[in-house]
Amino acid sequence: MDYKYEITIGKKKISFQQPTYFIADIASNHDRDLNRAKELIWLCKEAGADAVKFQHFQAEKIVSDLGFKQLVGQSSHQSNWEKSVFDIFKHYELNRNWNEELRDEALKAEIEFFTTPYDFSAVEEIDPLVEAYKIGSGDITWIEFIEHVAKKNKPTLLATGAADFTDVQRAVNTILKYNKEIVLMQCNTNYTGSLENFKYINLNVLKTYATMYPNMILGLSDHTPGHATVLGSIAIGARIIEKHFTDNNNRVGPDHPFSMNPKTWIEMVERSRELENALGNGVKVIEENEKETVVVQRRGIYLKESIEAGMLITENHIEFLRPAPKGIYLPFEANQVIGSIMKQRKNKGEPILKGDFIC
Repeated sequence: MDYKYEITIGKKKISFQQPTYFIADIASNHDRDLNRAKELIWLCKEAGADAVKFQHFQAEKIVSDLGFKQLVGQSSHQSNWEKSVFDIFKHYELNRNWNEELRDEALKAEIEFFTTPYDFSAVEEIDPLVEAYKIGSGDITWIEFIEHVAKKNKPTLLATGAADFTDVQRAVNTILKYNKEIVLMQCNTNYTGSLENFKYINLNVLKTYATMYPNMILGLSDHTPGHATVLGSIAIGARIIEKHFTDNNNRVGPDHPFSMNPKTWIEMVERSRELENALGNGVKVIEENEKETVVVQRRGIYLKESIEAGMLITENHIEFLRPAPKGIYLPFEANQVIGSIMKQRKNKGEPILKGDFIC
């Protein structure tokens, strides 16, 4: 299966060898205020995000008012909304007249700008302004739309919440027909922010994705509090993280409660960079900061009693003690010491060094 192991979004390369790429999803947190949307872009940049993302939807093109009103037993986060689902979507639509201003603001802030589009016209309107696309989990079965996005031949991030492997494979195969720059993202679409959700995140799906699609770039789109899921996914191999972003979790709006804020976002990035440093490259060596500890912590071969020149070393003459300075015989080299003849006298407690024996 042909896909790229490294992609570029704007000026940044993304691959397993690169630092994790963080996407701050403002989503509806602009609260229908252009100046607020611009301020959030700068806050995202200051908090350490690599990209800022919006969502381009129109209520009429994403939800059925009647369909939601006829749902029985609705128990998702939307069940707590004070207005109908349709009315909330309508209220929080992104004004598409803002597109260029938002892109320009992101350019000033030196942060990448892109979006999750939810209809064909959104793709066409935004395409000249973005370097990448995100396909939301809810559209993983809308193959016609996935094809339309993939044909734009830009990095395409596919969220896979509320899907099974058949759904994932169908969507991935669709993208790869037209586009080799794909990021496959694990996601759980319960947005309540409840601690109960952790048992449903299933980060190990990323391991399965890595088996199904070796070296494909993986990511996590997440809505849980704290940093556990982010750090876990990076340890498994995710290299793109998407989280919602707001300046105040107490603001009124559908996305504010489960969003990250500037403080928690900075913490997330800092902890992630620490983890990346700790993960290393997988090659086992004596590390640079162990060059001294390897001496003081390892054992070498020492004399238990004084030895005269010409004497034969026996097992009773030696013991294994710390430290192990350069040139000392190490415990696994004891067979090279026992049975050897000393060149010169050595005192009890001295280390036995390479060159101490008559060849």
